[in-house]
Amino acid sequence: MLEKTRHREIVELCLASPPVNALGVKLIQSLTDALQSAMHDDSCKAVVISGQSGIFSAGLDVREVLADQQSRLVLVRAFMLLQETLARSIKPVFAAITGHCPAGGAVISILCDYRIMAQGNFKIGLNEVQVGLYPGNTVYRIFERLVGVPKAAALLPRGVMMDSAAALAVGLVDEVVAPEQVIARTLLFATECLALPQQAYLRTRTLVRGDLVRLFNEPQEDLAAMVANGWVTEETLVHLKAGRA
Repeated sequence: MLEKTRHREIVELCLASPPVNALGVKLIQSLTDALQSAMHDDSCKAVVISGQSGIFSAGLDVREVLADQQSRLVLVRAFMLLQETLARSIKPVFAAITGHCPAGGAVISILCDYRIMAQGNFKIGLNEVQVGLYPGNTVYRIFERLVGVPKAAALLPRGVMMDSAAALAVGLVDEVVAPEQVIARTLLFATECLALPQQAYLRTRTLVRGDLVRLFNEPQEDLAAMVANGWVTEETLVHLKAGRA
């Protein structure tokens, strides 16, 4: 489900839940626990989150989204805790986007310090609206932080997906490399960051990510009310079930 590999001072956490690394509660909790463990490991200086060849993560597990209301609430709360853990990480976290990265997969990546994506026709984006789901204020604000207000306002309501070149052009990813080079390049980038004067680097990192932390210091949307009052609607069910057919 989650493969942990040590590269000297860097811990790689590889999403390994075939076929598409769907983010169910168990995988979300495993990733959250691994991130929190890395934060308390003095020998770990940085984290890389990677995926399998051709897929980073297809987003929230449709089976759990289509389950009963209580299960949905557990899923949403677990995913929010993962988001907060990434935002508050005291160590740099880098995304090695090895392939397709829609919805929840994209949310994980935009909370990382830096994103390197596989070149080609792999798609990334916050496409929740396309399947009838509301992305929420926090996700919008994180997205807006990367691509700017005009692009976020144009892209999010339509749930636009884009290939790696388009994602690079709008600032959704930071680098695009050949698919077989994604993890190696991300590890090298992390190593380059760790070679910087660390007191200055980490202090500056805290500065530039302060807006992310403040998002989670603010009152959050009432997740229970959101789930109870139509996060999954009839149109959601139609689109999600059609996607599974």
